[in-house]
Amino acid sequence: MRGDVTDSNTRTAERRKSGRGVVVLVGGPSAEHDVSVVSGWAIADSLAESGYSVERFFIDLSGRWWRVPATAASGRPRPGTFDDPAVIGAQGPWQPGEALERIASRPVAPIVFPALHGPFGEDGTVQALLEAYDLAYAGAGVAASAVGMDKALFKRLVRGLSMPVVDWVEVTAARWGSARLAVLDEIAAFAELSAHGRLMVKPARMGSSVGMSIAHAPAERGRALDEAFRFDSLAIVERYLDHPRELEVAVVGNDPSALEAYGPGEVFPGREFYDYVAKYSDGVSEVTPTADIPVELGERVRSLALAAYRAIGCEGFARVDFLLDGDELYLNEINTIPGFTPISLFPQMAATGLGDFGAVCRRIVQLAEERQEFRVRSRLTTADLPR
Repeated sequence: MRGDVTDSNTRTAERRKSGRGVVVLVGGPSAEHDVSVVSGWAIADSLAESGYSVERFFIDLSGRWWRVPATAASGRPRPGTFDDPAVIGAQGPWQPGEALERIASRPVAPIVFPALHGPFGEDGTVQALLEAYDLAYAGAGVAASAVGMDKALFKRLVRGLSMPVVDWVEVTAARWGSARLAVLDEIAAFAELSAHGRLMVKPARMGSSVGMSIAHAPAERGRALDEAFRFDSLAIVERYLDHPRELEVAVVGNDPSALEAYGPGEVFPGREFYDYVAKYSDGVSEVTPTADIPVELGERVRSLALAAYRAIGCEGFARVDFLLDGDELYLNEINTIPGFTPISLFPQMAATGLGDFGAVCRRIVQLAEERQEFRVRSRLTTADLPR
């Protein structure tokens, strides 16, 4: 116990000496806004307890940025806290460029931790903005974020590398709007691949199972597509797997040759599938960071997770999801900014190797700083090249 206190005091002293704080971005203009606030708050609280100087920037649904005062930063935010950020004394609003200019112009620029799920936060958009202002940030870069967020691109890429994925077809909103009957005929032909005739329909570039539904019968397929197109202009229609086991792996690291993989863990959905309610409602689902599976299967799952992480050029951290249908294992998707809520599996799995929730957050910040230092050294080296 004494050693833990000493280590904590040492970390605190190091953070204060360096003067380099952390800015945690929460919220965002996406359907996953509320989940992001919960994840970001947990990350910020943990880093503050570890001795970092932490600021929270809230991004509202209109894309405006607000700096949350320290007086409003303690404890998990209650629903409605940010309906009017000015009421809690938040500074702003600013457009992204204005906010980032304020952050980047400090004598010692902080490390940015984008705890933003879904479009804008997880698809490479905010990463590109942070790159433009030369800010160190946690997690995947622009390209890996974009590919990881786009389920269609990700499936095409990993299937091309001989990784197992569930069969699927893609439908654009434009084609659905102009040729509904033809699309339904094509989907009917595809549905014959599914033993039950059921299909899983989801937006291609959305997370947290938002807009995702099961079409149990032909009459439900049009409605399922309409739901998916509420959130994206591209939908994925997958062959249905009847209650597969849902396995997940946490991957941490920058160097492709020195990555850390933890898990697999397992999700036990309390509903027909792991939808938004099952993911974020207390008591609906159960998770375990250590799935009860054969050793050889665990090794295969971790190996595939590392291969997928490397395939998109991921850095920092990610959660890789799998479906186990009997003896058949399928790579489902990769999440480059997984949840950090109290029931999220990524931090639980990573903590089995790194120590606890706080250690996971600190490691991710450390990786962000290491990547930025490498980039700075690279620029200094190339500056000496002939012009």
